[in-house]
Amino acid sequence: METFSSLECFVRSAEVGSFAEAARRLSLTPAAVGKSVAKLEARLGVRLFQRSTRSLSLTEAGQVFLGEVSASLHTIQNAVANLASVEGRPAGTLKVSVGTVFGRLYVVPLLGEFLRRFPDIRPDWHFDNRQVDLIGQGFYAAIGGGFELPQGVVARKLTVAHRVLVASADYLARQAAVSSPEDLRRCDGILIRSPQTGRVRSWQLTARNGEHQPLNLSPRMTMSDSEAACAVAAQGLGVALVSMPFAVPWLQAGTLQRVLPDWYVDDGHISIYYAEHKLLPGKTRAFVDFIREQFAEQQLASRFDALFDKESPVAG
Repeated sequence: METFSSLECFVRSAEVGSFAEAARRLSLTPAAVGKSVAKLEARLGVRLFQRSTRSLSLTEAGQVFLGEVSASLHTIQNAVANLASVEGRPAGTLKVSVGTVFGRLYVVPLLGEFLRRFPDIRPDWHFDNRQVDLIGQGFYAAIGGGFELPQGVVARKLTVAHRVLVASADYLARQAAVSSPEDLRRCDGILIRSPQTGRVRSWQLTARNGEHQPLNLSPRMTMSDSEAACAVAAQGLGVALVSMPFAVPWLQAGTLQRVLPDWYVDDGHISIYYAEHKLLPGKTRAFVDFIREQFAEQQLASRFDALFDKESPVAG
């Protein structure tokens, strides 16, 4: 077990490039991690890391060794986690990352049923709109959209990621009819700034018939959050382009309505991500299967599809 612990310290340090960060994620001290790696180097008779006061990098031997042991270590860890299950049931801490508002609206309400089925799992859910390092940060799963797919991580599609134009009935009543994308030029635009890049993206509208047009909203104000943009639009201050999952509650309540309901922005998919292993931890498999089942049963994919039913309250 001492060798296994040393391997774990080595792999984690290599993944994050720091003894201190590896120690934090392993709930150890940096000194303990450094000592453990040093013992492994002494046992192997090679130096695995080049150390300096400012950096930690793998030697050539360390790179080769990491490639040989990393996958096997994760498989062993998963096997241990599965054996630790309670009477064969999925058990243990389940660390998951999910978008802040999306998680609150659509994932948190599923928690009660999930725990009724899997009472021995302890949720450790992190709400963040940024992409996480699934493997390096020790997450078992993540839910989101537009993520790059690093090596060793797989994605299972949950629903389309559509964005739609919304405004209050009061605002639209004060404007000339908006019947084509060109008419958006004279509307007050509530634009969304990416909290990651700080930029306002240029979007392309797609029509029900497949036609494409650039989105040209006259900028009136900028927000970094779709929920905030919905709240501002509900005050009659302009037209906002927001993610469909955020728009749904406002559309159902009648506080907002679709603008140009035959047009939308295709922003890819919302997916559930998890590390690909031959032996997937039981708690991860339980969570992935449960989320996919619930999205299907509640027909969330249809609710988030901007073109599902344009006559429904959700679609305007």
